[in-house]
Amino acid sequence: MSEARTPDPGPSEQPTAPYLDAVVGYGFRGSGRFHVPGHKGGPGADPGLRHAIGDDALLLDIPQDIHGVDVGPSPTPYERAEALAAEAYGATRTWFLTNGATQGNHALCLALAPLGAHVVAQRNSHASVVDGLVLSGGRPSFVAPAYDEELGMAHGVEPDALDAALTADPEARVAFLVSPTYYGMVADVAALAEVAHRHDVALVVDQSWGPHFGFHPDLPQSALRLGADAVLTSTHKIIGSLTQSAMLHVGNGVDPPRIDPGAVGRAIRLVRSTSPSSLLMASLDAARRQIAVHGEALLHETLDAAAATRAKLATTPGIVTIAEDFVGHPGVAGYDPLRLVLDTRGTGCTGYEVADALRNAYDVQPELATVATMVCVLGMGQPTDALVRLAGDIDEIVKRISRPGTVEALVRGPTALHNEMVVIPRDAFLGRSEVVPVDAAVGRISCESIAGYPPGIPALLPGERITAGTVAYLRELVASGARLHGAADPTLATIHVLAG
Repeated sequence: MSEARTPDPGPSEQPTAPYLDAVVGYGFRGSGRFHVPGHKGGPGADPGLRHAIGDDALLLDIPQDIHGVDVGPSPTPYERAEALAAEAYGATRTWFLTNGATQGNHALCLALAPLGAHVVAQRNSHASVVDGLVLSGGRPSFVAPAYDEELGMAHGVEPDALDAALTADPEARVAFLVSPTYYGMVADVAALAEVAHRHDVALVVDQSWGPHFGFHPDLPQSALRLGADAVLTSTHKIIGSLTQSAMLHVGNGVDPPRIDPGAVGRAIRLVRSTSPSSLLMASLDAARRQIAVHGEALLHETLDAAAATRAKLATTPGIVTIAEDFVGHPGVAGYDPLRLVLDTRGTGCTGYEVADALRNAYDVQPELATVATMVCVLGMGQPTDALVRLAGDIDEIVKRISRPGTVEALVRGPTALHNEMVVIPRDAFLGRSEVVPVDAAVGRISCESIAGYPPGIPALLPGERITAGTVAYLRELVASGARLHGAADPTLATIHVLAG
């Protein structure tokens, strides 16, 4: 697919979905299919699959390089679709991603953090940032997010913390930050952008949980419009594209741009499949149309439904909803009301217990549970009756399982840990490793990235020296019931360290 800069499509084209329409046009017109995929639009597929997803989906599953879809006179329907997305989000250039925001982080690391280049990254950035640095060979230093010890919850990075991190690493050329968090907490992106740019550093914001930001006046503004130089949005998380689809947006109107779209485009080609899913990309085109044309109305419905749900939950003993009242806490400049975050400690039960009881009794599937909280993610046009019913289900469950007392937060936060980065993540991850008992690993260099969930902040990264304090902290997490994400041995009996 062409990386050529496509022309501004004009606002009148936002109600169209050029790539979706082109795929539908090809899929249903009865062309002779003497190309991949081998199911040939359905006839060659397993009958069970045909019944499960339908012949229409198989007819639309077409390869790259179909004339009139992504090949032909420029702008092709595909180029027009990405240009419309760029316009909707206020970007200079937007790319459709078919391996999630993970693909975007990998590409950005390759483009902005080549071998030996210094970067500053939020300590609890998505694992794909560290993986991207393994691919690129960049040298990271880290900035800790604000941390809520009471709830075991990481918030955003404060501007002063970013300023200190960039001052400590004057060679840094880019900062990777996260906003909003899993819990819907929004950092002060405008102030963070001012800090980054004062240090002559580009700001990348992982806005995976906020693809809807900027499309309703009661929601936070998009990080791109607040000064970030690149923004990732996991379109599938909130606004209706298919799972695994996302977008990467670059450019905030600065000339020359702090991030070269050409360099990013080359990196995306490196980490992109040569057989991208037309279904995923068509769903991105459709989701962009939906949010651009009908987003404000649909989001208004969800916001009303969420307000009604919070009002009902306010009458449930032991349950506290975490929302706008958190704005103003360290690292919290705004809040996403499409996240229903419940503090369950007053029930005497953990969030895990409340979530398990909801699943077992009502087949209700929350997004996330921790020791102290439970999180439900809302979407566009969320029906009010379904959400109010959820509030009723939670109320009934709490009546059944609540007990006297309160639950303590998980364990102490990891922000007090100070790990020395001895070698870059690439050298540690790809280097020769050996497995040793965890007690024997103290003083050695980790080849693993280990974060406890909750709170989701990595306690150890590839290339860092393992300390007795880090081992003790990880053991506290295991004993408390937290899951060790990334650990080859989740029991923490052993760990991979750099050999030699």
